[in-house]
Amino acid sequence: MKPFTLFRTPQRLSLTWRVIALSSLLLLALVTLFTWLGHDNLTRQFQESRSQHYERQQREIRLALVRSSENLRQLAGLTAASASLGSPLQAGNTAAVEQALDSQWPALQLEAGIDEILIINTQGQVLGNWGTGNTQTQLPILSWIRRVMHTEQPLTTLRCSASCQQFAAVPVLVAGESVGMVVLTRSLADVTRQAKEVSGSEVALLVTGPTEDSGMTATRELKSWNGQLLALTSEEQTLAPLQRASDTAPVRRLMETPLNLEHDGRHLELSAVRMEEDNERSNIGYLLLISDITEQIKAINQDTRTLLFVGVLGWIAAELLLLVILLGPMARLRRVAGLLPALADGKFSDIHAAIPNHRRRIPDEIDVLESITLELSRQLELLESEVQERGDQLAVRIGELAKERDFVNGLLDTAQVFIIAQDDTGRISLVNEYTQLMLGLNEASLLGRHFVDVFEAGASTKVNTFSHSQQEEKTLRTPDHRTHTIAWYHAPLQTGNDGKVSRISVGLDITERKAAEARLTWLAERDPLTELYNRRFFQHALQTALERPSKTKGAVLLLDLNQFKEVNELSGHHVGDKLLREVADTLFRNLGPRGVIARLGGDEFSLLLEDTNADQAISVAQYIVQLLDGIGFVVGERRHRVTASIGIALFPTHGNTPADLMASADVAMYKAKESGLQHWHLLSKSENAKDELQARVYWVERIHNALEEDSFELMVQPIMRLEDQDVKHHEVLLRMRDADGSLISPAHFIPIAEQSGQIILIDRWVLRHSLKALSQLQDRGITLAVNLSGQSLHDGGLKQYLADELTASGADPHHLILEVTETAAVTDFSTARGVLQAVRDLGCRTALDDFGVGFSSFHYLGQLPVDYIKIDGSFIRSLLISPDSRVIVRAIADIAKGFGKQTIAEFVDQEALLPILKAYGITYGQGFHLGRPIKIIEAFSGISAQ
Repeated sequence: MKPFTLFRTPQRLSLTWRVIALSSLLLLALVTLFTWLGHDNLTRQFQESRSQHYERQQREIRLALVRSSENLRQLAGLTAASASLGSPLQAGNTAAVEQALDSQWPALQLEAGIDEILIINTQGQVLGNWGTGNTQTQLPILSWIRRVMHTEQPLTTLRCSASCQQFAAVPVLVAGESVGMVVLTRSLADVTRQAKEVSGSEVALLVTGPTEDSGMTATRELKSWNGQLLALTSEEQTLAPLQRASDTAPVRRLMETPLNLEHDGRHLELSAVRMEEDNERSNIGYLLLISDITEQIKAINQDTRTLLFVGVLGWIAAELLLLVILLGPMARLRRVAGLLPALADGKFSDIHAAIPNHRRRIPDEIDVLESITLELSRQLELLESEVQERGDQLAVRIGELAKERDFVNGLLDTAQVFIIAQDDTGRISLVNEYTQLMLGLNEASLLGRHFVDVFEAGASTKVNTFSHSQQEEKTLRTPDHRTHTIAWYHAPLQTGNDGKVSRISVGLDITERKAAEARLTWLAERDPLTELYNRRFFQHALQTALERPSKTKGAVLLLDLNQFKEVNELSGHHVGDKLLREVADTLFRNLGPRGVIARLGGDEFSLLLEDTNADQAISVAQYIVQLLDGIGFVVGERRHRVTASIGIALFPTHGNTPADLMASADVAMYKAKESGLQHWHLLSKSENAKDELQARVYWVERIHNALEEDSFELMVQPIMRLEDQDVKHHEVLLRMRDADGSLISPAHFIPIAEQSGQIILIDRWVLRHSLKALSQLQDRGITLAVNLSGQSLHDGGLKQYLADELTASGADPHHLILEVTETAAVTDFSTARGVLQAVRDLGCRTALDDFGVGFSSFHYLGQLPVDYIKIDGSFIRSLLISPDSRVIVRAIADIAKGFGKQTIAEFVDQEALLPILKAYGITYGQGFHLGRPIKIIEAFSGISAQ
């Protein structure tokens, strides 16, 4: 026991610990000092850079407010300068005032972000109002009128209450005299967005003082600042920090010095920029900037850790130097450590030979370690002999149990099935872990119980049947209140020589397979999106109704949603799916008991009504129209109006088979779409759905054959330059050749081509043959204009096709003009602009056909990449008798000229129109008076038109 006595000797003589302790304390103190100095320097530099960044943010934001105010004033000036506004305002004609700016309002609202326009006379009365109409009662209109009328100078101001808005008031002058003023209102959305882009921070708009809107959200109220947050970006991340900041410091302090705080593990910096306010109000507006400086703080902390890491490395280097100094003592320690594996291997004699048995006069730690190692080796040598003896005894038993353990573990614990062993009386003698887990019971609570008491599946199995294999399918309710379907397989099990037969039962959980089978059955009859019946079930139900002898009459209603494609394109397909589900729910909830409702696919629904006459079917169709009109489907700020076209077919009047009835309903539905007067149509006895379908199929086949056999004929009509009556410009027109050689008007086949989608192929045929003709005519300075349908605007391969045909034909693209109608261009403006720009990129020119029909296109005219504007012929034909037409044509010509585009007048059918068109500055004319359509071959070969 002497080594243990030596181990307990105080270690005050150990020089190793004294040197290491003193040197470590000194080095750690130096490392701490330098780390603190570095961290303080980095923090100071960061604060200086943030101060400069804050000053730059204030300048940029104030500059953005000034620019926005000046831009609003300019827009108000342009609006007040409208030629059609002064006289009605002076006369107090409210209707004329509203009509004067109706055409400008969409452009100001969409392009300039104007929220409201007010037209006010000199008495402060509002004669015209466009927009929200919520600010009139809150504005000092009389004060503004006096100020603007007195100075005849524009007025701009910023007012904050329920929202922060910029106002610009500009006088309306008539003959140099002010007759009223125009007030334009715009929110600070663009300024807020610019502030976010300039600062790179989250932005909030705060208004302090009394508010006039009692419906504001309480969560955005900052009582400590006596203010309300009107807008903020990333509300979930910024609202809570702003609430904390309002309790920490006054908002005016944030204008001078940013406030730093920590929230949810992030370091935030809050600053405020005050906006110049209207002196007549006590409300003050602030732009709050919330900057995430977490990364900068992390960078400072990372640099601090780097300094600390370098210091620690220096400390380690110093300690390594001490280690070199202590190499001698460490050599003895390594010798002892090298002997430890021998101690683990039981080589005790090697340890006794390597470690000397003598003791030093003044022992140190290594001497104590050597003494303990010798003592430990002696004790382990004694224990090893005892362990060896007991190990030999256990080895035999372990070998016997290993086989049983491997078999049982592999059989029970790895199988994800129920495994139950029963004795000859039906009591459970073995159960696997999967069974315990599913039943929520441990092994002790199951062993010894009757199988039929635990599992309902064995209730029908008797003990004397254990000698035969059996199968059965039963249900099992588990502790989690779920019902499982279990397929049981029972087999006899011979366990001894006494003749008694036990049984092993294996249960397989087939719940998911059963659910899948049920789901497949449901899907075979249902539409997965709306859960209504599908087309297959509906046709089966219709066939059953037709075969039922007790009911000999009924109706089929085919419903197709109008403008459903626009819902998908404007709001996304997920919104379209939501609309379909809502329509389905509405139909099923109100008409489910009346008959079979199904979704046939896309946006088509059908309703089967048995024992129903024509009046009842019409009543149901009208009821459906009312139901759909009552659906308030709103997505964001966009509201979609739900309407449908309903076709009604009666049986047996309109068919005795499902195919005939569905075809009749389809024809009726298309007639409902075409009528535009009502949303439903019931086929009369004189209407033959089969004939109409056959006619449609006939024309589809004729179009197909004409494309295959080049049975189309190109015609051209000259477009004359009115100044010198020169004709170098022709419009290409299309006809179809009949079997007898006569030409068929496009009115017979173009509508069918548009319905069947063949119009895109027709457009490509016309392009290909026009380019072939153009390659032979371009040397003579001839230019051909080719019309494109609205569907071709959505043809993704149009640009590549045109480029390939230009290359193959050798035609000069500058001599090709592609025309699109105004309606097609404005309906899908972004697509039309992209296609027209792509065509122009190839070198072609473009034209806008039938311009002025909607008269809403002035807003888009400057943005569409077109070279020519073709004024719709309805205005030209009535030019001599209609003053309105003359005003419209002159306006179109002036605006087109202002945009740098040339104009073409269509339907010029008499000589008297030419002087008027020239006076209006219209460049070209087209019509029967100037030239009728003739075949392209005859037009350029000197052959007269027949």
